[in-house]
Amino acid sequence: MEALSAATQDEVRRHNLARILRRLHVGGPTSRSDLVAFTGLNRSTVGVLVAELADAGLVVEQAGATGSVGRPSLVVAPVPESAVAIAFDVRVERLVGAVVGFGGQVLARQEQVHRRSGFKPSTGVKQMVSMAHALVAAVPTGVRWIGTGVGVPGIVDLSDGLVRLAPNLGWVDAPLGEMVTEALEIDFGSSPATVIGNDADLGAVAEHVRGAAAGSRNVIYLSGEVGVGGGIVLDGRLMSSAGGYGGEVGHMVMNPLGEVCRCGSRGCWETMIGRDAIVRGAGLVAESAEVIDVVRAADLGDTQAKQSLADAGDWLGTGIGNLVNIFNPEVIVLGGHLGDLLPQVSGVLFDRVGNSIRPSREQVTVVAPGLGRDSTLIGAAEGVFASLLPDPLGALARSITLVPR
Repeated sequence: MEALSAATQDEVRRHNLARILRRLHVGGPTSRSDLVAFTGLNRSTVGVLVAELADAGLVVEQAGATGSVGRPSLVVAPVPESAVAIAFDVRVERLVGAVVGFGGQVLARQEQVHRRSGFKPSTGVKQMVSMAHALVAAVPTGVRWIGTGVGVPGIVDLSDGLVRLAPNLGWVDAPLGEMVTEALEIDFGSSPATVIGNDADLGAVAEHVRGAAAGSRNVIYLSGEVGVGGGIVLDGRLMSSAGGYGGEVGHMVMNPLGEVCRCGSRGCWETMIGRDAIVRGAGLVAESAEVIDVVRAADLGDTQAKQSLADAGDWLGTGIGNLVNIFNPEVIVLGGHLGDLLPQVSGVLFDRVGNSIRPSREQVTVVAPGLGRDSTLIGAAEGVFASLLPDPLGALARSITLVPR
């Protein structure tokens, strides 16, 4: 049998490094023995790979928990500052940013409110650059920046980061990926890769990797900001569809005679369960109130608020029942204001879901997000780390050392 070629040996080595790195990134610190069991490699090979990652600064070996006798065993732990992503969640009325380290640790986080009207792509990019500087100033000097991830509530061309349509922002054909990269290059002197994604898709990734749906292979994440979006993980992989534009469940037409949606259609699901619809239904001003304000009003006995929540729960359950029939998910995660809604409408929601096909409804659970309001933000970082894990040494070679200005 011929010996493996040098190229093949290098591919195998990179593959094994990637497996160990992903295990540490997702699962956190673990012992060499656990890595041996996880990879199926022998102890000496794992030792060589761990040493290589340690030399690159990505991992460190440290004392673990003390056993009943003897010295504490060593564990291999990710070094968060060794590789960081700058992540942004572009919402309709606020921008959220963070520096997220290898292993998923949030090293710095900021939020900034903006007006819904007049928030153009150029305005958003300017705000991101300003926030990036503030975030960098809040983390240790010398961290290695491997990329920027941005979540947007709209339809995104994944090949170049073109936002084809973000109706609740009023953006059409905005070259966001190009704009963000260019702006960061001007301000920081250089910029690693930029990843632009749909907010619900990124939320689904985050909840699947390290949130409420961790361990499940078939997951739907429903984003609730102003509108409603859907990210769908099937058999462990994010559904991309023909052009990457799938998952726009908020624009399922539920009532052809209903209200006109910002997308131009009529009676879309988000016109019934979107934040504005729930707030207006309670008699509050959409631009200044949140769903949680409707919940508080209902708790105080406001009949109009109670009716608005009941109607939203009815439509939410009906739509989820359709998704259960189509996708047969294990977990449906309700993000944003939909998570706020869940405790108030669980009765009518589960009653409506109960009308879906029995084998599918018996397998599904509907839950609030494990990452709170940061699912999309963490997902944007995961989009960046996807470039680190397959080729860690190559990604580090392309990284930029961050120094506050």
